[in-house]
Amino acid sequence: MLRLAAIVLLLANAGYYAWSQGWLRTWGLAPVEQSEPHRLAQQIRPETLRILPARDTAPVAAPVASEAPAEAATVCLQAGVLNTRQADAVRSAAAGLPQGSWSLEPITIAGRWMVYMGRFADDEALEKKRAELRARKLPFDRPGNPALEPGLSLGRFATEEAAQRALATLNGQGVRTAKVVAERAEAQGFTLRLPALDSATHAQAETQLRQALGDKTLRTCP
Repeated sequence: MLRLAAIVLLLANAGYYAWSQGWLRTWGLAPVEQSEPHRLAQQIRPETLRILPARDTAPVAAPVASEAPAEAATVCLQAGVLNTRQADAVRSAAAGLPQGSWSLEPITIAGRWMVYMGRFADDEALEKKRAELRARKLPFDRPGNPALEPGLSLGRFATEEAAQRALATLNGQGVRTAKVVAERAEAQGFTLRLPALDSATHAQAETQLRQALGDKTLRTCP
């Protein structure tokens, strides 16, 4: 009898439960029941189950490769206008700077004209003329050029034509002894340009060029 029960159990587990007609269930040898009522009995508090909506999730970003280090900041500086003597001094002083870090760019220095009175014989004649100009309420100052002292400037102009027009106006105001002179003739000049200085080269340039530049200063390029 035990041998027959073992054979029937094997057949039931292989899918032949219908053949056994369920008579082995009373012995506890039937396969597990898969019907819906039986499965519901195994659930724990099914009424608490909630179906949650699917959430959109952003894709995980791939790691970004580290950026290349930024280049060191540079600054463009210039100084001028330099005359020929100053340019020669700067050229010698800048020789120790890195090659290609500086240049002297030639420019033309425009001439300047002056409406001028003088030269006077002495300081007494100069003071007399000053009193006359004050009485006419006309502005004046010193020429600034030792070659024109003692004398008076009644105005400086960028062109000779402008100076001549000013002289004609002064003649109409009673000024008779003034004339137009070239205060400064047109000349060749230079601008020192340092287009891309990093912090180290900037400090080096300031040190090496300070004396050669004299009253000229390095300033940011326009």
